[in-house]
Amino acid sequence: MPRIERFSNVARIGPVEIGDHRDRHGRRETVAACTAPRCGWSNSYATRAAAELAARTHTCTTR
Repeated sequence: MPRIERFSNVARIGPVEIGDHRDRHGRRETVAACTAPRCGWSNSYATRAAAELAARTHTCTTR
C-alpha cells in the first residue's frame, strides 16, 4: 500500500505550488509542482530556496 504524503509549509508562486514533506528515509524534502492544465512539471529539491527559484523561473511548455 502506498504511503500517504503529508505536505507542510505549502506556498504558491504563480501556477507552481511548493511544499515540504519527509521522504521514505525520514529526510525533509521540498517539492515544486506546476498546477497548470497539461503541464505535468514537478521536481523535488534539497532546499526551499532551490524550489522557490525553480518556481519563479518555470515556464509551462503546453500549447
